[in-house]
Amino acid sequence: MKKLMALALGMTVGLSFAAAQAADPVTIQLKWVSQAQFAGYIVAKEKGFYKDAGLDVTIKPGGPDVAPPQVIAGGGADVVVDWMPSALASREKGVPLVNISQTFKKSGLMLTCRAETGIKKPTDFKGKTIGIWYGGNEYPFLSWMSKLGYKTDGSSGGVKIIKQGFNVDPILQKQADCVSTMAYNEYWQVIDGGYKPSQLVVFKYEDEGVATLEDGLWVLEKNLKDPAFVAKMAKFVKASMKGWDYAKKNPDEAVKIILAGDSTGAKTEKDQKRMMTEIGKLLGADDGKLDVKDYDRTVATLMSGGSDPVITKKPEGAYSFAIYDAMKK
Repeated sequence: MKKLMALALGMTVGLSFAAAQAADPVTIQLKWVSQAQFAGYIVAKEKGFYKDAGLDVTIKPGGPDVAPPQVIAGGGADVVVDWMPSALASREKGVPLVNISQTFKKSGLMLTCRAETGIKKPTDFKGKTIGIWYGGNEYPFLSWMSKLGYKTDGSSGGVKIIKQGFNVDPILQKQADCVSTMAYNEYWQVIDGGYKPSQLVVFKYEDEGVATLEDGLWVLEKNLKDPAFVAKMAKFVKASMKGWDYAKKNPDEAVKIILAGDSTGAKTEKDQKRMMTEIGKLLGADDGKLDVKDYDRTVATLMSGGSDPVITKKPEGAYSFAIYDAMKK
């Protein structure tokens, strides 16, 4: 009897070990630090949605010195979160990124200006100093300025650009007339810094007709030729969208999960709740499938830069529905 029990126990342990070993590893590189902007992935991991799908997911936070295209090109991730302008610009430069899912349908990017500068409309930017993020985030702005006919090299008749850190110090210290902000993050830092909404003039890229797609999931083109990789990503996207759905329906719990996993302490519960609310306004369809019309609009915007476009030709093969086709099987 003891031998039978030992054998049964050994088989159970062996099966458990085999099951654990069978989990497919997936590494996702976030575009920025761990926060509500990435709630779906963080919640999916914490709630066991990835585990239930047979995945062992590692979430790598980003930061000011992390460029997702470089990370995936170097083999540091299977999938990355990136803005479409950055991804398409990287693709044209030789990193063959392909969009497999588009989490955000709307842009949260804005220019936030001090009302005291007299800026009331985009034509008032002429001669003003504007803070801009780089690292791939500059492309929508540069495309917009090209559309307006403004030089960005500091020459007469254009705008003066200062490289903005990932904060809003230039506007708080009055070093800039306008700064780049996200509706779910830096705009509120300006408010918390002492400004009232009435003291600010906000230009949303969506309202100005120059919005481009932001947070989407990107993989290397060659990997989509591997059926095993496609099957793994299908499970990943499905579980991720389940995480996003849960986060939208349970924002308070989602925020607690995010805070529990954030060792930086950079964002308070108030910050994360505010961000979670604003992020909910940007999300697209429940399945996160890319709308080709949104893609075409983004490409057109990026190519409208006259003599200095973000991309010089229409990309071929920059998105794929192979993952969604696999999800139906």
